[in-house]
Amino acid sequence: MDMNIMPGGVAFNFPDIRNLYYRLRDKSTVRQAKMNDVMAVRDGRMSDVYRDLFPDGPYSQGIVANMVDVAARDIAEVLAPLPAFNCASTAMTTDNQRKVAEKRTKIVNGYVSHSKLQIQMFKAADWFLSFGYVIAMVEADLDDNMPRIQFYSPMGSYGVKNRWGITQCVFMSRMWDRDELIAAYPEAERFVQTNYASGLHRIEVVRYHDKDHDILFLPQGGGFNLESARNPLGKCLARIIERPGVTDLPRGQFDDVLAVQVAKSRFALLTLEAATKSVEAPIALPQDVVELNIGPDAVLRSANPEKIGRVRLDVPREVFAQQSSMDQDLAKGSRYPGPRTGQVDGSIVTGRGVEALMSGFDTQIRTGQALFADAFTDLLSMAFALDEAIWPDMEKKLRGDLDGVKYELTYKAARDIKGEHTVDVQYGLMAGLDPNRALVFGLQARGDKLISRDFLRRQMPFAVNATEEEAKTDIEDLRESLKEFIQAYAQSLPAMVQQGMDPTSGITKIAQIIDGRGKGQTLEALVLEAFEPPAQEATETSEAGEMSPGVEQPGMDMSGSGMVPDASGAPPGGGPMPGLPGGPPQGSGGDIQNLLAGLTSAGAPSLRASVSRSRPAG
Repeated sequence: MDMNIMPGGVAFNFPDIRNLYYRLRDKSTVRQAKMNDVMAVRDGRMSDVYRDLFPDGPYSQGIVANMVDVAARDIAEVLAPLPAFNCASTAMTTDNQRKVAEKRTKIVNGYVSHSKLQIQMFKAADWFLSFGYVIAMVEADLDDNMPRIQFYSPMGSYGVKNRWGITQCVFMSRMWDRDELIAAYPEAERFVQTNYASGLHRIEVVRYHDKDHDILFLPQGGGFNLESARNPLGKCLARIIERPGVTDLPRGQFDDVLAVQVAKSRFALLTLEAATKSVEAPIALPQDVVELNIGPDAVLRSANPEKIGRVRLDVPREVFAQQSSMDQDLAKGSRYPGPRTGQVDGSIVTGRGVEALMSGFDTQIRTGQALFADAFTDLLSMAFALDEAIWPDMEKKLRGDLDGVKYELTYKAARDIKGEHTVDVQYGLMAGLDPNRALVFGLQARGDKLISRDFLRRQMPFAVNATEEEAKTDIEDLRESLKEFIQAYAQSLPAMVQQGMDPTSGITKIAQIIDGRGKGQTLEALVLEAFEPPAQEATETSEAGEMSPGVEQPGMDMSGSGMVPDASGAPPGGGPMPGLPGGPPQGSGGDIQNLLAGLTSAGAPSLRASVSRSRPAG
């Protein structure tokens, strides 16, 4: 058995791998031929698919709108927007859990940004629709020391899945320029000269990937191994995203309508030819016309002028009916609704009717989103694992965009990932709804307590950072509470004046806050500064219970608005408030504490306290 040893001591049987490639390629011959036809029609090369239908000349490729290409691009552009990637969960209860999950969410979105997934998705969605499947793979970017997710064209690519639909290995074939190949791999020059004709300028190079190997080889002849590397994870890092079907081989969305598109192009050519012949038809003249004058204001003398004219070339009406029928077949076969191009039946005047026509289009998008979401879940989980396996202790800087907010962070895979590779990929509960309906639906569900506020934020059809928005909302609510406190404090000043107190201190505080806000300072900083408690000074209390001014006691309102109870609701010094429930009953005797708060002429707080003890006469 011919065995090869790659770096790391992993052995692989190269002939078996090469033979597997040929078996998969032969099995997919029909599929690849259909993919080439789709590519030719979309590129406008109609005569390459049906050579006998088109004449030579400038109109050999057709003169009608290429609806296959229009539909493919439109559906791909709708499917292309990326879902939301989150590592946070509403089940997390502690701030530490949320911070750790939020950091991993930023790392995931950094992977997405580094891989330029949004740009790749336009082409990947197009491949998925046109050819029936697309291959995505996680690779190690050794230049930037980051995992990278890359989509590959299904043209010349094959894969093997197990019975659970999990990708086991993939082959990706590409054509290289002969000179570039020899310059990159000089050791392969003799093999190329021996096994490839000298006039062949393009050479097939195949890449193979499975759970153990990553190999680049030439399949011709006995095969030549250009490069080989060990898979550091021990699991296949590729995923085949395939359109659902009833056969083993995937089918593209436009496989059945290529002939209709070609027929439309041929009918258009025939119609143009008929119009040209009608204009250039010979002129019929009666017997009495001896001269034919041609040009503006030309005069023809004849006793039968009604017989003068070009020979008519009638086009059967059935031709135009057939063209309309082909338009309908093309729309039905490609599942591309008329409203996408502005073609709406005049009898349908309601939004509900248009929505019914678009229902087939929406189901295509939702199906594609479900398949891509499942693939992204696996790919990003493998990106976490690859980052942790190759660069566990490397401190890396990462830039990304999370819900429209740019960020930059520094992380270590071993410290910040720590084996947690779960990623939540969602296209949104309200995907497919316009923003107005999505908002109404979300508010209704939120109002009935069906969903949480955090969940609603994450499902909105526009970019929003749920964690940051929650923090901002809390700050706004607390600032409103501070405003209400200041307003209540200002409203208490007239009562202080009526009680003979000096309101100067309170007015000064409010004026200080207003002046600071005018200078751009935050409300919370100004309140802290204005209501900062004075330093406590050691004082002595007289036997009568008199306390010196400037001494702050528990329960004392140092702002000058009077006494307030402590946290337990009891007055300063302990015991219930006199005259309130829980106090000593009237006339039953007991201890009564009299408190009097006020301000001195200097504006300092003053408190007088005395205790009266009474006992019922015995």
